[in-house]
Amino acid sequence: MTKSTEDLSIYIHIPFCERKCNYCAFASFCASGEQIEEYIDLLCDEIKRRKCNRNVRTIYIGGGTPSILSEAQIEKIVGCLYENFNIYDNAEFTIEANPNSITEEKLLMWKKLRVNRVSVGVQSLSDKSLKKIGRLHNHKMVLEKIKLARKYFANVSVDLIVGLEGETGKDLSRYAMEILSLGVKHVSCYLLEVYENTKMYSLVQEKKYKPLSDEQTIDAFNKLSNYLVDKGMERYEISNFAFEGFESQHNLNYWARGDYLGFGLGAHSFEGCRRYFNADTLSGYKDGKVEEENLSKEEILEEIIMLGLRSKIGVSVGKLLELGYDITKNEYYQDYLRQEIIKEEDGVVKLNPVYYHLSNTIITNLLP
Repeated sequence: MTKSTEDLSIYIHIPFCERKCNYCAFASFCASGEQIEEYIDLLCDEIKRRKCNRNVRTIYIGGGTPSILSEAQIEKIVGCLYENFNIYDNAEFTIEANPNSITEEKLLMWKKLRVNRVSVGVQSLSDKSLKKIGRLHNHKMVLEKIKLARKYFANVSVDLIVGLEGETGKDLSRYAMEILSLGVKHVSCYLLEVYENTKMYSLVQEKKYKPLSDEQTIDAFNKLSNYLVDKGMERYEISNFAFEGFESQHNLNYWARGDYLGFGLGAHSFEGCRRYFNADTLSGYKDGKVEEENLSKEEILEEIIMLGLRSKIGVSVGKLLELGYDITKNEYYQDYLRQEIIKEEDGVVKLNPVYYHLSNTIITNLLP
């Protein structure tokens, strides 16, 4: 049991999907009703086993596709959470959902359970693209289900993928226009990655699918980013845009290296300098297999820089000094300041969002 009284975040992983998407490399799969019920029992057992007296300020139920669970199944998981953790009344509580499994009954139940943020996996508004990547919804359904979610929730987020075959920045900006017109407050824009263990990898190898090139993807992302910023959203992290007050507090806690507990198959947890994660197979999770790593001072320092410069949080020069590193003495630091690639205010270094697409290089150069 954790002794600290500091706030933490909780992540719950639901690994089940109606169908595995062609690009997906996450710990997710299709399962029978019996397997799902068994998993929920295991999940609740883990929550009870790891209960502690710390206050919870954000909850995130992700997947997979959490929205395929019935109202009773979600109620069982959330009820178990409330019984075993001290959760703030105003905690940010997000659930991920796919358009095809959103119903009015589920939305009403989620609201009753104090869910206050819904993240909808849209990915594209092109029916052709959606079919090619294995999604189960279409353009019309997306708009209908976002409208339905907005009927009950002020805070609705949408995911888009940048780099899909034939989808230009102009296309993506049009999608964003339609989405924002429905009152969406947060947009996550992820670059397409083709992993070896996915169906998309095989399709690309067989020349049956052609993602955008790296240059085309960056151009499309920049056009989408410019559109969202022009509409009043802030790019508060490399991949995320939000209107003021609607930033994901759960994700900000990750980037600030706050403590979090992860429950379920493949879920990660982090406390101070210790990171541990559950097995990412159902059999391994049943057996209670957990891997752990203790971060060295050097690893902590590098993590602070990498995570801080990815977002508007930035990096505290003083914090780095405590760990024995004066970033202002780095050979690139002054040049980056002069070129306004980075800026320093009140002892906090931040990366200029204009250079986010070069962040890997910049961050690497600023490491010890």
